[in-house]
Amino acid sequence: MEANNDYTQDGTVDLRGQPVLAYRTGKWKACSYLAGYEAFERMAFYGIASNLVVYLTTQLHEDTVSSVRNVNNWSGSVWITPLLGAYVADTYLGRFWTFTISSLIYVMGMVLLTMAVSIKYLKPSCENGVCNKATTSQVAFFYASLYIIAIGSGGTKPNISTFGADQFDDFNPHEKKLKVSFFNWWMFSTFAGALLATLGLVYIQENMSWGLGYGIPTVGLIFSLVIFYIGTPTYRHKVRKSQHPATDLLRVPIVAFANRRIELPNDPSQLHELDMQYYFTTGKRQVHHTPVFRFLDKAAIKRDNDRLPCTVTQVEGAKLITGMAMIWLVNLIPSTIWAQINTLFVKQGTTLDRRLGSTFQIPAASLGSFVTLTMLLSVPMYDRYFVPFMRKKTRNPRGITLLQRIGTGFLIQILAIGFAYAMEMRRMHIIKMRHINGPKEIVPMTIFCLLPQYVLLGVADVFNAIGLLEFFYDQSPEDMQSLGTTFFTSGIGLGNFLNSFLVTMVDKITGNNGGKSWIGDNINDSHLDYYYGFLLVMSALNLGIFLWASNRYIYKRESTEMKDEFAELEGKTIDLLP
Repeated sequence: MEANNDYTQDGTVDLRGQPVLAYRTGKWKACSYLAGYEAFERMAFYGIASNLVVYLTTQLHEDTVSSVRNVNNWSGSVWITPLLGAYVADTYLGRFWTFTISSLIYVMGMVLLTMAVSIKYLKPSCENGVCNKATTSQVAFFYASLYIIAIGSGGTKPNISTFGADQFDDFNPHEKKLKVSFFNWWMFSTFAGALLATLGLVYIQENMSWGLGYGIPTVGLIFSLVIFYIGTPTYRHKVRKSQHPATDLLRVPIVAFANRRIELPNDPSQLHELDMQYYFTTGKRQVHHTPVFRFLDKAAIKRDNDRLPCTVTQVEGAKLITGMAMIWLVNLIPSTIWAQINTLFVKQGTTLDRRLGSTFQIPAASLGSFVTLTMLLSVPMYDRYFVPFMRKKTRNPRGITLLQRIGTGFLIQILAIGFAYAMEMRRMHIIKMRHINGPKEIVPMTIFCLLPQYVLLGVADVFNAIGLLEFFYDQSPEDMQSLGTTFFTSGIGLGNFLNSFLVTMVDKITGNNGGKSWIGDNINDSHLDYYYGFLLVMSALNLGIFLWASNRYIYKRESTEMKDEFAELEGKTIDLLP
């Protein structure tokens, strides 16, 4: 019979609700099954997203602005729908079952999309490489397949990464140390799948067939689900400690507003909070009071009436969400920069010399593989060299704070869009010198001139993308970590929508009254350099706002009682600002 200390200390259970043995479950063994799914799922997503703008323009005959807008709208939907999936997981079904149902929807969408580009009656007819305009029903079937994928992604994306992080026990010092590296290696599996898509699938789509290019990731996705369910006996499941965490969160500003005329006590200890025995018995974590967003503290004022006030822990949960929202807002512009990789960067590359040798021609979308390749090389270097080096200097287990990591990524991203602006100015100069006017004329400039902007974006993502995902998971209230992770996904989604809006408005304004559009169908006769310059200025201003917001952010501080003594969770206090 196993001793009690053989079980996990954070209260996790198996699929049947029974306590789990620490040495048999969780940790990297369980995460390996999850990472296998993530790699194949990202291969499927990027296999579509990386080259979708090319399919829309060459197969469905959409113009540049429409295709960019439709790619952004679909990508935005993929990253926005996790809000619903996370809410369902945190409030009703839990992460495992929400993922299970959603993954089946995802697979159905992939099967339908493969049919849409393969079956004769569902795709436009082509003769000598030139395709006729798609019928209304063909377009409807194609987009319906895409948005079914977006719905499925809504339930898988926010839950698979948080489910992976759940496999580490915060109360076990050894496992907590392992967890510091989890998000780095989790994103490594994501980048591996993206690399396979941008290198292999894009080439297959353009040079062999679109059906095969979409069929391979569909089969891979089904295979990855088999791998996922093989690992079921090793998984740990967190027990929901609150039935309606979102409702509890919304109650805080409502009660604070009702108490708006009552003066706050000077001593925070006079605010309503439950004793430590309650948190020990229920397994919940108490969150310490912080001196920010003081208006919300009014929700915890003790009153003589029958209305029960909110606890300090509940109020601090609302403060955390408010602070995270500030960081989320300044992530929208960087997400807009990221959206260029699968849209305007690809269109820019199609006008350049893509020859490699005498016969081979590189697909413009394949240059995106250098983003993921850079990430794959940079993640191990960051985790194995940068973090230990900085840890010695800062004594922070992460090397640098999460917000410092995010800000570094934003800065590198500015360098990337600055380089893109410089390269586009050079391209326009060559166009002017060579009198190039036609939309299909090739500019005598190698596509590898664009390589630095892709590499810089890859390095930036190692800092800001991984940093943001870990930040939103780490700083979320305990019962809302799936929903908290959607701050990351929804930021990318709204960034895509924002890019779609900007492209549409810039085209409409600059092309008004017969003017030359910055983003016209013929980008050899447009001013893409002006648009990149516009994004550069916005990014620089956004970095200033981020520095202001991050200097005012106070990190979460939790405490719990273990083994009859009070212990503050080191993992939640290491990032406290001076």
